[in-house]
Amino acid sequence: MPKDPILTPPPERRIYCNRTLNLRSIKAVGFDMDYTLVHYRVAEWERQAYERARRGLAARGWPVEGLEFDPEFVTLGLILDLELGNIVKANRFGYVTRACHGTRMVDFEEQRRLYSRVLVDVGSPRWVAMDTLFSLSEVSLFAQLVDRFDAGATSAATGYLGVHRAVRQSIDEVHLLDQLKAEIMDDPDRFVELDPELPLALLDLKHAGKRLLVITNSEWTYTQAMLSYVLDAFLPGSMTWRDLFDLVFVGARKPTFWTAPSPAFALVDNSGLLRPHAGPLVLGGVYHGGHAGQVERDLALAGEEILYVGDHIYADVYVTKDVLRWRTALVVRELERELQAVNAFRSQQAELSRLMEEKAALEHQYSVLRVALQRHEGGYGDSPGRRPETLRRRMGELRTELTRLDARIAPLAQAAGELVNPRWGTVMRAGNDKSHLVRQIERAADVYMARVSCFLHETPFAYLRSTGGSLPHGT
Repeated sequence: MPKDPILTPPPERRIYCNRTLNLRSIKAVGFDMDYTLVHYRVAEWERQAYERARRGLAARGWPVEGLEFDPEFVTLGLILDLELGNIVKANRFGYVTRACHGTRMVDFEEQRRLYSRVLVDVGSPRWVAMDTLFSLSEVSLFAQLVDRFDAGATSAATGYLGVHRAVRQSIDEVHLLDQLKAEIMDDPDRFVELDPELPLALLDLKHAGKRLLVITNSEWTYTQAMLSYVLDAFLPGSMTWRDLFDLVFVGARKPTFWTAPSPAFALVDNSGLLRPHAGPLVLGGVYHGGHAGQVERDLALAGEEILYVGDHIYADVYVTKDVLRWRTALVVRELERELQAVNAFRSQQAELSRLMEEKAALEHQYSVLRVALQRHEGGYGDSPGRRPETLRRRMGELRTELTRLDARIAPLAQAAGELVNPRWGTVMRAGNDKSHLVRQIERAADVYMARVSCFLHETPFAYLRSTGGSLPHGT
């Protein structure tokens, strides 16, 4: 009897596991909306957010004339240093691996002088983590205003902290006033990237017996417009997105939704009219506000039976796990582009790894000869068995070989360091180590993926197993 073919999805469509997750034991799956169920065209969204924030800063007298948004200037996972006016990338231990002052990349020697004794701690007010795609416009404006601050174009009394405070205020106003959201609803095709596989992935979960929830900070009018746009056209028959979800929470005020009781208001009609709600949640209902305790109580589920999927490390997954012990999944949109780039670089990476192994072997030979010469000249230890001039000659040959090898390694190493973004490299790596963002993901998310439709390839019945942490000695 022929065996069924095993369909292995490409790397960018897989779900990656930090902690073993049995999807068969999950009874309910909740979803954030923005950058989770709805994927925006990042450059277009952030350009509009940037421009509106820039105009807000101009109205307050900030010198922003002539500034423009560059979508390639920054990436996900960077950190602002409000003390020095820098943007940095750090590894999992908090060591800075790359830095930018304003819009100028800091060279290695300056970076070492500034950060050799400094560890990044995002719990300190000095540092601000940029771990959501909504941060890109904020980082760009901050960097450009640092340049103008340094040039004396704005009051020295503000400092870099004041620069960031002004930028953050303008960015927050863009989101609070909902002007950008009105523009998106008028022309969703311009701002939203459709995923035809998403509805099928959600249908699989629903027909596997799981309750589906939406828990979003967005308001009802915007939620209705966006989910209708991304889902309805791909659903069978007359089915709409409302038929997919058992409960919908808008205006959820995450992370407070997870941490504190809050009243729920039931949606009366599609106009957005609300009334206070008392008693159990009604399946199929839409609620403004509410809290996670209601979900557990009225669905009669324990925290470990609920999986929540979102894109924000702190508001969506860290607090959810820390307070409620819900299972967590993080959507890292940049992962798709990154895995494609890494896969395309695979042959060069193999050559780079081979050359680095060869370099390590030559360096070891050189070190052995050097200590042998040192023992001979110091008159201690065992005799090396070779004359000093022989040792020096071979050491010279090894130096020549290493110089030639470095010339072959350098362009490959540079190309590897510039994958995805020429300034910052890949999101998940900081040099040869894991990035600070990856450390946050490991702590907060049980699993992570590039998009929600990756569930389609793993199925609702998958037993997702972590690979286990590797150690330097290989066990």
